[in-house]
Amino acid sequence: MGTAVGLVMQFGVTKPISMAGPAPADLKRTRELEKFLVESGLYESEDEAAKREAVLARLRELVKDWVKQLTRIRGYTDQMVEDANALILTFGSCRLGVNGPGADIDALCVGPSYISRDEDFFYFFHDILAQLEEVTELQPVPDAHVPVMKFKFDGISIDLLYASVSVLVVPEDLDISHVSVLYNVDEATVRSLNGCRVADQILKLVPNVQHFRTTLRCLKFWARRRGVYSNVTGFLGGVNWAILVARVCQLYPNAVPSMLVSRFFRVYTQWRWPNPVMLCEIEEDELGFPVWDPRRNHRDRTHHMPIITPAYPCMNSSYNVSPSTLRVMIEQLDHGNKICQDIELNKARWSSLFEQYMFFEIYKNYLQVDIIAAGADDLRAWRGWVESRLRQLTLMIERDTLGKLQCHPYPHVLFDPSRQCAHCAFFMGLQRKQGEVAQEGQQFDIRTAVDEFRDSINMYNYWKPGMDICVSHIRRRLLPAFVYPEGYKRPRPSRTLGDRQVRSSSSSSPENNCSRPLKRKCSVEDVPRQLGKRQSLSPGGASVSPDSVLQNFGSPLPESVGSAECDVTPVADRGSPPRMVAQHELSKKDLVLNNNAEDLGMAAPLSDVLVTDNSGITSCSSEGSVDQGVISIPSFEAVSGLLTKDVGLKDNIALRDGSETHGIDGVTLKANTKADAGKIQDLRLSLASIA
Repeated sequence: MGTAVGLVMQFGVTKPISMAGPAPADLKRTRELEKFLVESGLYESEDEAAKREAVLARLRELVKDWVKQLTRIRGYTDQMVEDANALILTFGSCRLGVNGPGADIDALCVGPSYISRDEDFFYFFHDILAQLEEVTELQPVPDAHVPVMKFKFDGISIDLLYASVSVLVVPEDLDISHVSVLYNVDEATVRSLNGCRVADQILKLVPNVQHFRTTLRCLKFWARRRGVYSNVTGFLGGVNWAILVARVCQLYPNAVPSMLVSRFFRVYTQWRWPNPVMLCEIEEDELGFPVWDPRRNHRDRTHHMPIITPAYPCMNSSYNVSPSTLRVMIEQLDHGNKICQDIELNKARWSSLFEQYMFFEIYKNYLQVDIIAAGADDLRAWRGWVESRLRQLTLMIERDTLGKLQCHPYPHVLFDPSRQCAHCAFFMGLQRKQGEVAQEGQQFDIRTAVDEFRDSINMYNYWKPGMDICVSHIRRRLLPAFVYPEGYKRPRPSRTLGDRQVRSSSSSSPENNCSRPLKRKCSVEDVPRQLGKRQSLSPGGASVSPDSVLQNFGSPLPESVGSAECDVTPVADRGSPPRMVAQHELSKKDLVLNNNAEDLGMAAPLSDVLVTDNSGITSCSSEGSVDQGVISIPSFEAVSGLLTKDVGLKDNIALRDGSETHGIDGVTLKANTKADAGKIQDLRLSLASIA
């Protein structure tokens, strides 16, 4: 677990920062922290633990019967049938010992060499599970980076992987940590096996397992509360947080949990990314599997927050992190560090560290990604596909705006209970990059990114009629009600007298009152009268403001939209449905932007709407780039990346809304939409200048 270096025990790739043990005050804070974690319900009860073990025992019976049945079908001897075996091993939070109440079970089925993953597991065993009453929400995902079978067994969510190892009979005491299990297997199998192997190595490499578990349980809870726990959307998942906590345990081997939590924030607010976090040296083996090495692999140089797994083959477990999500996590780490400093000075309690991050109060502007399907089962599969690619939308927007427009993805899916169809939605906060000087008339045109994202979504091999997606730009004051917790009152920002006078003097005409997004002089009762005055401005039909659109439909996705010219400010990208079947094909002349402004019913030429010069955008990797010289491998000085922090990412960014206050200033776009109950309103994006 460690090696003696002089009088100091070394854990990991460097010497500890401090060997100091706890003071009486640290022990007291640790007791308070542990009490808080118990009161917060982070530990499962004995009944829940017993039920989980019962489900795992039942699953072990099923896989053993399945392997014996296939062994008999394939003509093996009776002795082979009797000896045939398969194992169920847990990984993730269960294997690390930090699972809480209601937690999913991450499990791995290890089978013999003649039982395949693609045919036997995803078809034969899938059919066995489908026939069981205890199994619900069965969803095979064979094309995932790590192929997985998702289902609920007696109400407990299970993610089940399969790995076929190079033995005819799988022994009960198989050493999953030994490199021999990787002989003659493909890379998908290696990734499946490494969940268990990484968890075992982490527990071997920390000085005190119990202190590690308490600290990890605490910080996973913090990450969820602060909105930075989600690997799929570009933040960090369970194994990432486990490695980060384990590294701090190595740097402070005698510290107790309260000290480790405080040191965690202290270390990672000063970490100089993209220097990697590693628990041990990266080892290569004669098996030849690729390992993380930016000296040899150009793609590894593009990683923004490398967190390296400790088991061979060592990989970056956080390759999903983008510049924007890294910025958000650095801000949250800095916030946690300040709270911990107050706790150590007795100026704050532990509860203040875990205050909920109010995502829908932070930004002035959001992207809303609505997902609909014909039924709950279809929505589950469709949502998983879209969610796995949301990170690409963030990267595409950052690429097309040269990083000047930053996206903050919300890591949770939300559901609209008022919708009759199966529906869910994801959100992203939008803001200008700090330090960017606003230029008059500057716009961010992200239509290409949205179209590219939709094209990638449309490649879904299991698409069914009714599966649609819509991307729209929405202001904070127009967010749908379902984004707020039940019983939560939406905040109404106060306005000073001077602000009211400025707004009053600038809103002398009825048209200004309704067309500018944040001028709230226009009441609901005044909308019909003002709409009547504006009809003469649009010869093609009635002109509708975004306020009235959302008041009438209550959601950015109306069930049906009448034939009208929609004057949208700010312009929203409603995202065309997947063009896969005839009934979902929308008229191109209604939706496609071209150089003829009159065809669009636009009040200004197209050149006035889209002023972004894309010709100056250079081609670059969607994951960004990192100067190779920043990363020093294998020699790590100090604590490998613990250098000066980049404070440039920390401060909140003030934007201007309209031409006066905060946010994204939209331009006018008019698009014809036709009434069709089976279609989504599709308004092509002409987004928006940030002034």
